[in-house]
Amino acid sequence: MLLNYQIKQSEKHEENGKNETIFMIHGLFGSLSNLSSLGKELQKTFDVILVDVRNHGQSPRNVSMTYHEMAEDIINLADTLNIDTFSVLGHSMGGKIAMTCALMHPERVNRLVVADIAPASHSDKHSNVFQGLQAVRASEVGSRTAADSVLAEYVQEPEIRQFLLKSYQRGEAGFQFIYDVDNLQNNYDTIRSWPNQTSTYTKPTLFIKGGLSDYIEASSHSSIEALFPAAKLKVINGTGHWLHAEKAKTFNRLVNSFFAQ
Repeated sequence: MLLNYQIKQSEKHEENGKNETIFMIHGLFGSLSNLSSLGKELQKTFDVILVDVRNHGQSPRNVSMTYHEMAEDIINLADTLNIDTFSVLGHSMGGKIAMTCALMHPERVNRLVVADIAPASHSDKHSNVFQGLQAVRASEVGSRTAADSVLAEYVQEPEIRQFLLKSYQRGEAGFQFIYDVDNLQNNYDTIRSWPNQTSTYTKPTLFIKGGLSDYIEASSHSSIEALFPAAKLKVINGTGHWLHAEKAKTFNRLVNSFFAQ
């Protein structure tokens, strides 16, 4: 499967003509635009490749969404672009994809950044979201404002509704979600799980946690240390799971500092 992607060429030109490449992977219900602000920052020094994960954005649809398959999607894209080694950053589900990619192919991943997710299974946090998205689809409303009214019956937080409806876009057949709601819902148990891993990734790794988020709990620290022995953990206080949007300057500074080392 060849993922949809967007390349941001580095503003800095190395003498050998090769810049370090960073793949950036969004989370569930997202798209490559989610991390574009950080991409612009990193573009000053690195080649940045933003991707749409399978069943999201303009990438192909597939009935299966295991982390091994989604990690291989990244490797396949790197091979297609003739990129031998690279670094990778992922948020939430994208962080699990990034971790799996590093564990499966440590020889190809130079550095790893994981934003607010742990190598662990997580509880069901999205049943109401899926119910709301299906209700929006069934209503066939023709605007985001009308869709928000429907979704508000299931999702109370306006900022989460705004994020979810960013991908509710007008097409030839009217308004539709640009992520595949059915495939995501059918694969949700797999998405919130964590596959068994027998390898380790010993290269530089940074976990960034939102201080108000419960996606990286104290009980996860032993798993992080076992799988990523070189990992460091930074906490951004006063922010939740969407730390890259809520505290963008702090998040971008931490990521820039890590990749600049």
